[in-house]
Amino acid sequence: MRSCSPSTQDTPDRKREMSDSIKHGKTNGHGSFEHQDLSPATLIYFFLSLAVFIVISIFILKGFFAYLNYREKAIEQPVNPLVKHVPEDTRHVAPGYPQTAFPNPRLETDERGQLGSLLLNQDNILYSYGWVDERAGIVRIPIDRAMDLLVQRGLPVLPQANGQPASDAAESSLAAKAPRGVKSKKQ
Repeated sequence: MRSCSPSTQDTPDRKREMSDSIKHGKTNGHGSFEHQDLSPATLIYFFLSLAVFIVISIFILKGFFAYLNYREKAIEQPVNPLVKHVPEDTRHVAPGYPQTAFPNPRLETDERGQLGSLLLNQDNILYSYGWVDERAGIVRIPIDRAMDLLVQRGLPVLPQANGQPASDAAESSLAAKAPRGVKSKKQ
């Protein structure tokens, strides 16, 4: 037989408490919705106070930014007197300002555009076919194709001065440098 503590045993009172929490149908006569609505006056006061708060916040922020603008202009360094055609507000660049303010020769007038065209030109060279020297018959191939060919064919090997291929010369030099008692692969 199992024994349970008295607190976990189901008593008739406990069963009744659990069933009392579930209500079936209309038990109190009020239905399943709230019968009291918000009054229109409360909604109107809420939205009016919200609008007033927003307007006051806007004026406070405008005043704060005007103060910051005044303070920034007061501590701003004076412009060099040798520079001509300086805009009134030096914190914002006027359209066409660098082209009219600096004398010729202007080395970099459009840095972003010049860099973009340089990178585009380099990409065209790296990823397209073309002639390097048409008279000599030297062409360039895309870098991906060159890597594929290198994997297929391997690196070129130049012959050594004594007439041996480079791979044989490398093995003979390894055999000469090997310590006594160690045989090279060729032997």
